[in-house]
Amino acid sequence: MGRELLTVIEQIGREKGIDAGRILDAVEAALVTAAKKRYGAVENIQVKVDRKSGEIEAISLKKIVNEVTNPKSEVSLEEARKVDHEAELGDEIGSLIEIEEFGRIAAQTAKQVIFQKVREAEWEAVMREYSTRQGDLVNGIILGQERRNYIVDLGRTEAILPAHEQIPREIYRRGDRIKAYLLEVKRTLRDVQVILSRTHPNFIVKLFEMEVPEIAEKILEIKGVVREPGDRTKIAVQSRDRAVDPVGACVGMKGSRVQAVVRELRGEKIDIIGWTSDPRVFIAEALNPAVIEKVGVDEEKKSALVVVADNQLSLAIGRNGQNVRLAAKLTGWKIDIIGASEYEKEKAVRDQETRAAIAQQLQDQHARMVEAETATAGEKDNGEQTAPATPVTGTGVDAAAAE
Repeated sequence: MGRELLTVIEQIGREKGIDAGRILDAVEAALVTAAKKRYGAVENIQVKVDRKSGEIEAISLKKIVNEVTNPKSEVSLEEARKVDHEAELGDEIGSLIEIEEFGRIAAQTAKQVIFQKVREAEWEAVMREYSTRQGDLVNGIILGQERRNYIVDLGRTEAILPAHEQIPREIYRRGDRIKAYLLEVKRTLRDVQVILSRTHPNFIVKLFEMEVPEIAEKILEIKGVVREPGDRTKIAVQSRDRAVDPVGACVGMKGSRVQAVVRELRGEKIDIIGWTSDPRVFIAEALNPAVIEKVGVDEEKKSALVVVADNQLSLAIGRNGQNVRLAAKLTGWKIDIIGASEYEKEKAVRDQETRAAIAQQLQDQHARMVEAETATAGEKDNGEQTAPATPVTGTGVDAAAAE
């Protein structure tokens, strides 16, 4: 019996990747539960499983007292000294319990506890392994679908690819192989859930890291990724080595590298853009595949006006505004796009308004100058007309002559 138990435990440990010692601890805890089920919870029972032989030893411990009030947990000194002549008051003395006496119900309880403990140990092993791989690419096999969520076999555990993390219009069958981004590992009351994603922008990053050695070697850096899964992705890359073209390295010889990513995404379009700190250049590149004529920026408002040829306008905006929307997300700028003919019309209107404003300003300035000169001349004339006459006063001689 003992060796068989150890053999079973070792086999479970190998299959589940769990330390056999932990399973033995679970067995001991389960047997304690079973014993208390049989003899009552008030009993102080200890169970030990020999790690070498597998033999199980169950002991009921009782406290040595002068007067016994609870026979299930206490024993008199006289009775105790029949077993151990050195027994003293306050000590504990144990007596062996036959395992077979637990009964069918107790054995069933032990089985359930063992199962629960093993399952918890398995969850912890899964948690340890996959929490360190969070943010990585994983490979799996589709097991089936449940409420629009795919169940994926990862080998050590099963993962979930939720409906909202699936690329639109992708359909899988049982047995299909799949790559996905390990989005989250979380512990719940019932199990450990491993959540996968094929819509996350970092899924694109990991696919390019796998296909482009320069990214894995840190020669190229992915500065940003935006996508509308199933339709289009824009990725900005920068090279730390002037000798390495970031866009060319990601595209690969005859497009081999980017095509490998596109195949994995079932045909999703990918625009690879060279990152630059110049917002005008970066915005123009982000609107790829449209050809841009002019870019004006307002750095305070972080907005840009982009001018394209009339035949490029629909391409720059994209279907339902997708191209300009993704470019705005990638650059972080508000982007307005107009055609060249509309821009020329608006420019002519602006130029006319500017000329009219300048002419009005010159006219107003001339009027103010004339008004100032007139005011100055008027002040001068008034001064000459109101100059005071010099008064003549009489002298002593005149006074005498008058007399």
